Amino acid sequence: MVSSQVDLHAQYGGVVPEIASRAHVELLTPVVARALVEAGIADDHVDAVGVTIGPGLVGALLVGVSAAKALALVWDVPFVAVNHLEAHLYAAFLEEPELELPLVVVLASGGHTMLVAMEGHGRYRVLGSTIDDAAGEAFDKVARYLGLGYPGGPAIDELSVEGDPNAISLPRAILDEGYDFSFSGLKTAVVNYVRKHPEVATADVAASFQEAVVDVLVAKARRAARELGAKGLCLAGGVAANSRLRERLLDACVQDGIRGFLPGRSMCTDNAAMVAAAAWWRLRSDGPSPLDVGAYPNLSLPVIS
Repeated sequence: MVSSQVDLHAQYGGVVPEIASRAHVELLTPVVARALVEAGIADDHVDAVGVTIGPGLVGALLVGVSAAKALALVWDVPFVAVNHLEAHLYAAFLEEPELELPLVVVLASGGHTMLVAMEGHGRYRVLGSTIDDAAGEAFDKVARYLGLGYPGGPAIDELSVEGDPNAISLPRAILDEGYDFSFSGLKTAVVNYVRKHPEVATADVAASFQEAVVDVLVAKARRAARELGAKGLCLAGGVAANSRLRERLLDACVQDGIRGFLPGRSMCTDNAAMVAAAAWWRLRSDGPSPLDVGAYPNLSLPVIS
């Protein structure tokens, strides 16, 4: 079950924290109740309650954490605190439980873009991350500038089919330098080009921008998998739903002779199933979380030293 707030935020061109928090209060209990009914699960058959404690918007996180604690107490089951980034990593295991490790995961969303080496369950190394805009954030900002609305990722993905990805020469920042990402300059380059060439086809701009982002994500992921001897490459996060990224990553995996796995699009965007998957692993390895745990908007992915 997914309760989307996209329509609430679309008129503002992005997420408004106060609106998001209030919508969480109104919609969380009904969506949990509906999920239980449609799954045919009675309250006394729930084994545990998992919840994202961060990173994210603190108001929305507090609503979720408070509700999860209340449910765990009422149902007398374990409460499990989940790192949202770790949950994205576990989305793939819902559809492919036998994925072989180590994996290199491209975790790209509106708030994060990172390359993660998943060496074992609960064992991660962050190889690189964005030094400015996240990939999804860049999609949203470029889409807003082009008048394509919010959310920008799906709009650019759809329009790019009609455009030429090689129409405009755009920068691929720090393409051959380490595993960090930078998309702020790319966004600025798009704006500058459109200002100088107002007659340019919007579809060509969208396709060229998308190709630049995908080039960097795939090149760095491919190099990381090769250098680490990973058995596979996997996508995670909202940007993982992008058609061109999915196509290019699979092509790269075929060429390199490694396993490529793409979670279904419904598993890429934020969802409760991935949080439950990560909670299941954490409950097995660490046991229940204390009920005094809070919400942590800037929480980092737990990594091995």
